[in-house]
Amino acid sequence: MPATGSPTVPRRELGALLRSYRTRSGLTADRVGEHLGVSASKVSRLETGQRGASREDVLRLCELYKVVAKEREHLMELASASKQRAWWQPLGLPYSNYVGLEAEATSISDYGLGHVPGLLQTAGYAQAIVRAAVPQWPEEIIEQRVAGRMARQQVLYSAKAPAFHAVLDESVLHRVVGSPSVMQAQLRHLQDMSELPNVTIRIVPYEAGALPSGNNKFIILGFAQPAVPDVVFIEGLTGDLYLDDPDEVETYNATFRTLVRLAASAVATREMITAMVSRYSRPPG
Repeated sequence: MPATGSPTVPRRELGALLRSYRTRSGLTADRVGEHLGVSASKVSRLETGQRGASREDVLRLCELYKVVAKEREHLMELASASKQRAWWQPLGLPYSNYVGLEAEATSISDYGLGHVPGLLQTAGYAQAIVRAAVPQWPEEIIEQRVAGRMARQQVLYSAKAPAFHAVLDESVLHRVVGSPSVMQAQLRHLQDMSELPNVTIRIVPYEAGALPSGNNKFIILGFAQPAVPDVVFIEGLTGDLYLDDPDEVETYNATFRTLVRLAASAVATREMITAMVSRYSRPPG
């Protein structure tokens, strides 16, 4: 089981705190860049958590911002944590930033029209999804992606497991991914996962009508650290989008709450899944 420690969230917390200290000091990013001997864009990347800060940089910034000893100690701890090696690095995953956020989230709200969320997929289902996404990928790359997805799922069983709430469209139950046997195994896995105390699965039935979301997939990640804002993750074909502006995040939270109201209850959802398991159990013809 991989460790759930992540350098991503400490890096974001460190950046947010440094930005708040700079703002409190009345300094511009240009002025701070001059002090460090770097560009203002590097200061911006540091404050948004896009890059880590060395202990030396943090010490110099603490002196510039006149940070008190207790707060300085916390910043130094974050600087060290932001440089640690993550468990997923050997897997060469292209979405390491997201994995880092996911590993430290205390709540995950996942909405999708197309397929079962990655944290709930079986290996067979994941393999079919990855192969369909990029048909030209060699088998070793597909296996690497699937292995990464299976490793990520351990976060749901960890001592600090997040509250995971998935809202799926009913079409996900009907779309045959891989084969009927793959679907049968996947739906049985959903039944098992729905029994975990931290996992809630809700299906939006067809009769719910038009849906409020313009996106067919988004994930909202919440964190315990007050300095780390909640993040909305939107996966794109040519690039991923991370939103942490409070107003934008609240728009997605409101949309997710609407989707939950449209969805069947957790009990009714299990009944829908059970009915589809029986359907996939029948021989064709």
